[in-house]
Amino acid sequence: MKRIIKIKADPKQKALNVLKKISDPEIGANIVDLGLIYDVKVDEKNVNVLMTLTSLGCPLGNYLIAEVENKLKEAGFENVNVNITFDPPWTPERMNKELRKRLGI
Repeated sequence: MKRIIKIKADPKQKALNVLKKISDPEIGANIVDLGLIYDVKVDEKNVNVLMTLTSLGCPLGNYLIAEVENKLKEAGFENVNVNITFDPPWTPERMNKELRKRLGI
């Protein structure tokens, strides 16, 4: 008899894994490794994302926000709230080490 064991994933980690699949098309890296995600709070099926953009006039801002909302809803989160902040402003130092090295920064 085959046993199926279900492991319940940490909801915050699940949300972060979803966000890691969203890439900034201009840079070609995911928004988590880019350092655009400042905070993720998960309460049951509700997700609050605090994020930034690479610049105040980022032409991909609306696209990235829509991607965050859509991908998290596709993953089973019912209510997704995305807040944009520029405090602190994004700088390349917010990227993870591996990405900075890959981009030569």
